[in-house]
Amino acid sequence: MASVSRDLGAGETRRRPFWTNRRKEAAIGIAFAAPEFLGIVLLGVFPLFFSLYLSFTEWNLVGGLKAIRFVGLDNYVALFQDKTFYLSLKNNLVYTIITVPVSMFIGFVFAVLIHSKVYLRDYFKVVFFIPYIATTVAVATVFSALFHPSSGPVNNLLMSLGIADPPRWLGSTDFALWAIIIVAVWQGIGYNIVIYLAGLTTIPEDLYEAAEIDGASWLQRFYRITLPMLGPTTFFLSITAIVASFKVFDLVAFLTEGGPNNSTNVLVYYIFEEGFQNFRMGYASALSWMLFLIIAVVTAVTWKAQKKQF
Repeated sequence: MASVSRDLGAGETRRRPFWTNRRKEAAIGIAFAAPEFLGIVLLGVFPLFFSLYLSFTEWNLVGGLKAIRFVGLDNYVALFQDKTFYLSLKNNLVYTIITVPVSMFIGFVFAVLIHSKVYLRDYFKVVFFIPYIATTVAVATVFSALFHPSSGPVNNLLMSLGIADPPRWLGSTDFALWAIIIVAVWQGIGYNIVIYLAGLTTIPEDLYEAAEIDGASWLQRFYRITLPMLGPTTFFLSITAIVASFKVFDLVAFLTEGGPNNSTNVLVYYIFEEGFQNFRMGYASALSWMLFLIIAVVTAVTWKAQKKQF
């Protein structure tokens, strides 16, 4: 029997087991990654392409999947004829153009002061960061009381300064959007301060010492060292702030619900209205993809400007 086994071994190769160590490790890795992959597909990839398909359909959400009807480019044609869409886009642009640079500038100034002149830096970091981590509903509740037209502290202060007829703020078509902008700037300053402080700590002190030895003034050191070294930080904040400003929803939903007379309606809230109040999911999907294209164009322009500058 031993001689037969030796003869078979000489003429045939031994069959390797299927579950080698390498395949076992690969199977374990796939098992761990599968839930995350399925989550991405079901909650990210599928809704993305389904919304693109819906943008070419007419679908009343109440009617179920059987109510989906293909209409081609009708939603996009109607979108470019929609006055509410243009008004929401204008409000969004005003909100972005004001909140992004103002909150970044104030955050930068406070970050420089805290980094160079103020004791108890860690304490001030926490104090300024609290509004950012606070829930938007809580912040909006506080400011809705502050902006109350008759008994709010803001208007009481204005009347004490001699303004007999202060604005109605959230109830005025002229001031409601400005009130939301004020809240957004106040809430976002802390985040900008923390990020700018992180950027300031990465600037080597040797650069400032060498410039001071060469006779550079504080203003020259600021323009020649601080600002250029903070270029990547500023770019990061500008990109994230622009994208976030086009996604503003919670402040508008809680404070004004897009009113009065659509004066504070923005793109995301308009998408919400069309999709979940008017049940026009096809048109809401078309609005969503138009918002995606707007954000992509703005981001690309900002990225190109950053590459030229830095």
